[in-house]
Amino acid sequence: MTLIVTGAAGFIGSNLVKALNARGEDNIIAVDNLTRADKFKNLVECELADYLDKTEFIERFARGAFGKIRAVFHQGACSDTMATDGRYMMENNFAYSRSLLEICGAQQIPFLYASSAAIYGGSQHFSETRACEHPLNVYGYSKFLFDQFVRRKLPLTQTQIVGFRYFNVYGPGEAHKGRMASVALHNFNEFRAQGRVKLFGEYNGYAAGQQQRDFVSVEDIVKVNLHFFDHPQQSGIFNLGSGRAQPFNDIAVSVVNALRRAGGEAALPLSALVAQGLIEYIPFPDTLRGKYQCFTQADLTQLRKVGYSAPFLDVEQGVTRYVNWLIGQL
Repeated sequence: MTLIVTGAAGFIGSNLVKALNARGEDNIIAVDNLTRADKFKNLVECELADYLDKTEFIERFARGAFGKIRAVFHQGACSDTMATDGRYMMENNFAYSRSLLEICGAQQIPFLYASSAAIYGGSQHFSETRACEHPLNVYGYSKFLFDQFVRRKLPLTQTQIVGFRYFNVYGPGEAHKGRMASVALHNFNEFRAQGRVKLFGEYNGYAAGQQQRDFVSVEDIVKVNLHFFDHPQQSGIFNLGSGRAQPFNDIAVSVVNALRRAGGEAALPLSALVAQGLIEYIPFPDTLRGKYQCFTQADLTQLRKVGYSAPFLDVEQGVTRYVNWLIGQL
């Protein structure tokens, strides 16, 4: 039977396709919008049954044109948190997702989809409850609204529906994301081009470089998706982060030291990297004041409760692996 991955040429989607291929799954329909044509590179190493543009796909999917479908991994979305076109964001992230879910419900197809930690916005608590959800931008709101739609559907269906609230994901396959790529990739490119990494200085009570996020490797994102694929009786909305907040300094140190080791130089502690000008701090931008999350940390209680027990990579482990992969692509 066929599997469908939307956003298949994107960051998480392409990693999912590769992981499914590694399991011997190649009857996969890839769905995406290749207006950003450079994304095709993420699919070159993938085995696919077909590729369809997102608009053509949904019309055919609604007619049952693809026969029996085992599951839909819905990773397609506009993920630009700085976007201001609210109409496009809502059509792409809410209305399209709602249509897909309704088709899956009618055809009794498991539906696993990308939500976002942006739903929490300015909250200081990160559990999957309505009281913690305070999106700060239209991207976060579009994801929030769809999660609310899912919550109303869950008690009425026996078919699997799973939403994953991704925190700060990094890893192979994100180069096309531009400014929305992870800080790990930006640090890597900046250090290679300029010989230093710049981080935000003090802001909102956090010392320079000490703003903290839950950074999670795409390796772990894929593993959790596949866990739920293997357990179709499990439904719900779940945080998907490492469960560990770490400062941006940790990302920069991991990136710089991985590059130093690759060049035959010794790793250095943060203090030495700063003293040598390899990490420097810039004033916090006025444009981000009041719109910036200084702390995120996924509460993994619900994920662990349903039986996902595998450990998550920390920044040093995951970012070092990622930088070594990036070096291998040069």
